[in-house]
Amino acid sequence: MSMRSLNRSHTSPFRRREILEGYLFAAPFILGFLVFIAFPMGWALLLNFQKYNLLAPPRWVGMQNIETIWADPKVGLSLWNTAVYAFTSVPLQLGLAFGCAVLLNQPIRGRSFYRTALYMPVIVPIVVSAFIWQRAYHPEFGIINEVLGWLGIAPQAWLFEPSLAKPAFVFMRIWVMGTQMVIFLAGLQNVPITLLEAASLDGAGAWRKFLHVTVPIMTPVIFFNLIVGVIGNFQVFAPALIMTQGGPQDATLFMVLYIYRNAFEYSKLGYAASVSWVLFTVIILLTILQFRFSGRWVYYENA
Repeated sequence: MSMRSLNRSHTSPFRRREILEGYLFAAPFILGFLVFIAFPMGWALLLNFQKYNLLAPPRWVGMQNIETIWADPKVGLSLWNTAVYAFTSVPLQLGLAFGCAVLLNQPIRGRSFYRTALYMPVIVPIVVSAFIWQRAYHPEFGIINEVLGWLGIAPQAWLFEPSLAKPAFVFMRIWVMGTQMVIFLAGLQNVPITLLEAASLDGAGAWRKFLHVTVPIMTPVIFFNLIVGVIGNFQVFAPALIMTQGGPQDATLFMVLYIYRNAFEYSKLGYAASVSWVLFTVIILLTILQFRFSGRWVYYENA
């Protein structure tokens, strides 16, 4: 009798019940993963080599979709737009969230109110938020231009100028930083008081304690928010669809929007699947690179 079958035969009924209950508790997640993530990814991988327009059965075309990607300038343009948006909005968003978290970690009056107010944009539905910002950026009646007018700055056609559209989207994105702020607040609660007191005894001021004690301890939290932020911002879709439809002059044509257009406007599901795998590959490579270089600036207490 093998060792594996021997261990299985000696498993107590109580242990087997624990294992069964564990699988039952994990079943909703496992089923959700299989149905909503694993199956769509597998189907998209098959569509990657097929031509499918929803009206006729899929037809195998081999590498044709992938070859088309290399000749399609809008794939590179949409990837560039997405990268500029993500690599601009993520650092600004994390900086603002970290700064607000540090301020709201202090015993100031009305702290709970400010925390709630800064978190509120997160729970606003993204479609509602897009319509609000579209109104705010209106060239004649928008509040953004109204404020600029108080400062003596001429009104700008934010969503109608290619050079202003992406900055407008970045400015809109950085204010939805409530989730990152809450995570930073949780991390700040775990900064050991003893280390701060020891730094004070060594003559360190508030800035030096923040720079040499708080920030190094917070680097794992910063790294987590950075990873999640890059992945999330590379999947920007709804604001561009609602506010600009990818314009002006494709300045806000992001990759997910281009995938959506190919799938549901141009009825090219096979090609859309190929572009989606390009986006997936880019996100995976960026995540690997971030983990690769994290050892140079992320510090762990047990290291």
